Amino acid sequence: MAIARKSMGDYLIEKGYISADQWKQAQEMRKQSGTEVGKLLIELSFASERDVTEARAQEQGIPFVDLNKFAPEPSAVNVVPENIAKRHNVIPVKKDSATNTLLVAMADTNNPYAADDLRMVSRCTIRAALAAPSAIEDAIARVYGGSSGALAPTDGAAKGGMNPNKGPAPVGGGDLQAQIKMDIAGYGAIGDGALDDDDDEAAAAMAEEAPIIRVANAIIQQAIKESASDIHIEPDRRGMRIRYRVDGVLHETMMMPKYIQPPLISRFKIMAEMNIAERRIPQDGRIPIRYESKDYDLRVSCLPSIFGEKIVCRILDKSSILIGLNKLGFGADTQSQLEELVRQPNGMVLSTGPTGSGKTTTQYSVLNKLNSIEKNILTIEDPCEYQLSGITQVQVNKKAGLTFGSALRSFLRQDPDIIMVGEMRDLETAEIAIESALTGHLVLSTLHTNDAPSAVIRLIDMGVEPFLISATVIGVLAQRLGRKVCASCKEPYEVDATDLRRFGFRPESADQKITLFRGTGCELCRHTGYKGRLGIYSFMRINDEIADLIVRRAPLTDIRDAARANGMLELREDGLRKVLDGTTTPDEVMRVVFTAGH
Repeated sequence: MAIARKSMGDYLIEKGYISADQWKQAQEMRKQSGTEVGKLLIELSFASERDVTEARAQEQGIPFVDLNKFAPEPSAVNVVPENIAKRHNVIPVKKDSATNTLLVAMADTNNPYAADDLRMVSRCTIRAALAAPSAIEDAIARVYGGSSGALAPTDGAAKGGMNPNKGPAPVGGGDLQAQIKMDIAGYGAIGDGALDDDDDEAAAAMAEEAPIIRVANAIIQQAIKESASDIHIEPDRRGMRIRYRVDGVLHETMMMPKYIQPPLISRFKIMAEMNIAERRIPQDGRIPIRYESKDYDLRVSCLPSIFGEKIVCRILDKSSILIGLNKLGFGADTQSQLEELVRQPNGMVLSTGPTGSGKTTTQYSVLNKLNSIEKNILTIEDPCEYQLSGITQVQVNKKAGLTFGSALRSFLRQDPDIIMVGEMRDLETAEIAIESALTGHLVLSTLHTNDAPSAVIRLIDMGVEPFLISATVIGVLAQRLGRKVCASCKEPYEVDATDLRRFGFRPESADQKITLFRGTGCELCRHTGYKGRLGIYSFMRINDEIADLIVRRAPLTDIRDAARANGMLELREDGLRKVLDGTTTPDEVMRVVFTAGH
């Protein structure tokens, strides 16, 4: 008979570790800060790290090991080197020789890299248990006694380019290449490139070997370390190129030999739960991972090409959407207007811009701000990129008949307060979204247009009646993502004020000089002069004049002029603000804002 699990709070209260009032206080603080409740209990000194870990283990239905009372057995310690234990903050506890099972105490039992490495070095079946992170660190120091481990030294270059104390080496340095070269050398027989691209069984077998696992893990970890948004693994005639997209721009990391291509592609397909035998059609998958105590979701796309399959991984940082609207780069006036409109009981607020301009992050940041017990918030997305607690999220499933339109119809019977539509792609979706706004709901959605006024024309082109647009749309936010000047190598320089006329700047005199800032390039920014990104925004608030122009099907220029008269800043003008305050550069604003004809 299975033992019923208890929630963390019930278990801690039942055991007498905390009181009900302390649990309630921690829950209220969690809603305000977003911090995990177990961490709050420890920070508030309501419960010890050991007690919280014990409760978490009980809640998850996995064993708990109190390392202050249970000493790891030598037979278990001998099969796991110190560098692996330190890298993943794990400690082997007990080895069952009869079943070849190794019980390992972990700080994070959801880390797939830890399980892979432990299985490979120990040649045992791994059984995970939870233990307090600090207790594991103490046990590692106590058990290994500062030795270098059984297999290899902890030096990054000597052991696959990963220093367990410092994390991944910098991208582009010799450590990653040294790691890959050393791991490839482990293949021995395949070093001559004899593996056939169509040998699925051989590629699958090699994809489960320790060297390929380490190479794949290193590529992902390095990308996260470098704050990359995408990983590109691209086959060529004689090799395979690895590129990272950092701050919106692709950078080549290294070239890899051709014979590593089949097992590495197979490894990523296995991790993403794709069919490794299918090479003729595109496939999609996902890889949920946890790295350095943060959760990430990798959206993986596999595309057949003439030189083999190309893999692109979009890295989604689940914590990035919780940074708040005030950290996205909004001007104070734009943010106050947006926050005022999204607190309206009904109406439609649209975000516009090209792919990769940060529309989803803005939408989620708005939802996170509006999220409360009093609100019923529903979303329909394709796909659901992030998970928000307290919000009902629905993912499009075309094969099952679940589309934006069919989901929206059901939403109206779910008593919603706020509805988010991932993207309005067709007339059916637009009409139902507008109907939702008309019937007393706040609707958030996105469109692909160059600027805010163009969103109105786009809806009319889709077939939406102008009077419905004027009755429902209350605001349109256009946005782009630009790179910020690197704070580490930032320096001032002077330009002629006339050089900024293209951004709408009006010089006081012909010889006026303006002090701007740029990055000279350093190791931190990969010698680009830029580090991080910020939003450039243009917000059009619909007033009576603009609504009247929409109903009369006025030209785009008339709507744009009315919006400017109503206080709307164009994207180039908001970009100018950020150039003048030293946040970004004129070249960067030109790159992301200016398009042909504008």
